[in-house]
Amino acid sequence: MDEFEEDSAVPQLRGDQQVGEQQPSDRPVLPTGSQDEMEDQGKPTQGRGQDSGEEWDTDLEKDDATNKRQNLSRAELYLRACQRTGAVPVSSFLRHLGEATLNLNHYGVGPRGAKALATALQNDSDVTNLELEDNALRAQGTRYLMEMLQTNMSIQCLNLSNNQLHLEGAAVVSKMLCDNYYIKSIKLAGNYLDDSAAKYFADALKGDYVVKVLDLSDNKFSDTGGEHLGHMLATNVGIEVLNLSWNQIGKRGAVALSAGLKVNSTLKELQLSWNSFGKNEAESLGQALKQNSTLVLLDLSSNIIDDQAVALLCQGLATNDTLRVLKLSHNPMTDIGAVTLLKTVKKNTKSALEEIDISTVFVYEAFVELLEEVSQMRPAMDVRYRVLSFVTRNLSALQIFQKALEERNESIMDFFQALDKEGTMKVSTSAFRNAVKTANIPLSQRQLDWLIRKFDRTCTASIIYSQLAELS
Repeated sequence: MDEFEEDSAVPQLRGDQQVGEQQPSDRPVLPTGSQDEMEDQGKPTQGRGQDSGEEWDTDLEKDDATNKRQNLSRAELYLRACQRTGAVPVSSFLRHLGEATLNLNHYGVGPRGAKALATALQNDSDVTNLELEDNALRAQGTRYLMEMLQTNMSIQCLNLSNNQLHLEGAAVVSKMLCDNYYIKSIKLAGNYLDDSAAKYFADALKGDYVVKVLDLSDNKFSDTGGEHLGHMLATNVGIEVLNLSWNQIGKRGAVALSAGLKVNSTLKELQLSWNSFGKNEAESLGQALKQNSTLVLLDLSSNIIDDQAVALLCQGLATNDTLRVLKLSHNPMTDIGAVTLLKTVKKNTKSALEEIDISTVFVYEAFVELLEEVSQMRPAMDVRYRVLSFVTRNLSALQIFQKALEERNESIMDFFQALDKEGTMKVSTSAFRNAVKTANIPLSQRQLDWLIRKFDRTCTASIIYSQLAELS
């Protein structure tokens, strides 16, 4: 049986792309040549066992096998390889020859197409970014690409996300990474990779200095996988961006990642959204932030981080001076946690935070007022949050009050002194309330209540108006 029979069903592509047999008029015209040039020189062997570390024999035809083939154009090489493997040529490959980025995402390339593509790219020097997401490559198709990378020295960025690699494919890719000198970015999201696959990658990347971007999001890593990757971080000296979102790393995994983060000297971005992280994991990361001096982005969105977890994370933020972006949206934290976070940032004068995303947290007046103070100290800081309309109206109460007094040529001090007949520098809140209503100052009941709370912060039912001099 042809080894490709089981891979002949190609998934329906997205958008207006089509897959399967094309009409004759749509097929690229193959260059003429002798019959023996067109024949396949041998069929690739079946995939090895998942845990095997043996060499594989893909019989990938070399494009420099003869002087004649050396003189073929890249398009001719590709079209002939497609004919030999029975793959349908991808027109996008032909349209973008010579460009640095070759985007073949969602084209249903499959193992056969991967073999043809690998044959054409073995000695290519133009493509630096190869995009092959969602192409049902599986382990077999990935083998062809990994063999191609043994001779191709130009490809630096490789996207193999959503290609059904499983553990066998992870073994193939990790073997390539062990001897890699060129791939700087590799994306392997959504490939059903488990904890055993995490160990493959961790072993391959210990001490590695070439790979800068590693995307392992949307896989099946749990505590054990997190532990493997955490140990890798402790020795890796190259990775700058690590994406582990959409996994289930767990407490032990978070502890190991945090331990690796403490000593890692290169990681700049760590994405951990959708991992069910709570108080324990936030505490571990908080401790890591006390020692780490390179991380600039931490994404903890869509976890289960509540106000207590935020407080534990803030133990690290209280001294950290490198983190610039913190993402905490879609967590169960409230206005209380938001205020705790902002107070920590305000107190840490060396904090580098310039972007905080808590865009799903509804905040109240105290937070907004505190943010105004912080913004005066750090004008470039961008904090994303949500606020109810009544909070916005309350915050405008002071401005309304001041504007009404200005129209009467009065200051705030004038207003209070007129009420303070005995010169005690204090006015009861009830007297102030009545005076505002008598003066027909256009404040709603809610706005007036908030303004009184602002003036009477100690809740003594009296306003010491000398303390309001700076508002005049």
